[in-house]
Amino acid sequence: MHDAFTQHLARWGPERPYAAPSLETAQAYCRRLAHSHYENFSVASLLLPRRLLPHFHAIYAFCRWADDLGDETGGGDRALVLLKWWRQELALCYEGQPHHPAMVALAPSIRRFHIPPQPFFDLIRAFEQDQHVKRYLTYPQVLDYCRYSANPVGHLVLYLCESFDSPRAVLSDAVCTGLQLANFWQDVRRDLDIGRVYLPAEDMQHFGYAEADLQARRFAPAFRDLMCFEVDRARALFHQGMPLIKMVPAEVQADIELFIRGGLAILDKIAAIDYNVWQQRPVLGKCEKAALLGRVLWKRLQDRLW
Repeated sequence: MHDAFTQHLARWGPERPYAAPSLETAQAYCRRLAHSHYENFSVASLLLPRRLLPHFHAIYAFCRWADDLGDETGGGDRALVLLKWWRQELALCYEGQPHHPAMVALAPSIRRFHIPPQPFFDLIRAFEQDQHVKRYLTYPQVLDYCRYSANPVGHLVLYLCESFDSPRAVLSDAVCTGLQLANFWQDVRRDLDIGRVYLPAEDMQHFGYAEADLQARRFAPAFRDLMCFEVDRARALFHQGMPLIKMVPAEVQADIELFIRGGLAILDKIAAIDYNVWQQRPVLGKCEKAALLGRVLWKRLQDRLW
């Protein structure tokens, strides 16, 4: 367990009683959590309307805690017990009795934007699934996992933008699944190190990449072809979701575009290293993120002018 989360869990976890913090204290906690954990958030938050920032911080804090309870507590039964506690904290929040600082901060967002509980419970389900499902046989099984691990985040964003409906949710699902897949293909080595494989077994078999090759972290033509195939699938999802940009309020269009362009840029980085993610993890550097932000802002300005 990372030392930072150990401290958070000791202070705000289920094993130490504490009084529910004030809303101001809870919002400050969520703001610090967002900016200390998520390096991309500081970029995205430059574009977000100021009035929405506390709500995005609260949702990020909820997701961060759920993620860390699943991944930073040793996994298995211990993680499942803690995730069950997190479900209970969420239920208390919806009953009007928030206790944890993330829930205290989240409660006004739930009321203000009429957010139903299902997206939050779906996210917890994904982290629970991680504790007992380590491999996926087919691509549809991976997509079903993304339905819980990624797509609810897009739904929550649509609620905050007061834009949730079925057509936009479908496009958001394509974007969020694309982002999750880009993360999977970026992190093949990292995931294998903790015993998780998101590459579908049927795709590995189709391209002739054997289990022994996987365990040896062997880069071979079969692996290159497999990764190219998976990257192209993810890229198609981003393009499928691109119309969403024009279907949300103008004040958040740049944020949505930035996430799509960022996901595509990661896929381009994977291709640029000839798909050898065994050798290095493709990431966007600060200069590349700044350039991406600049291109998105310039495009927004051109759209307004023309």
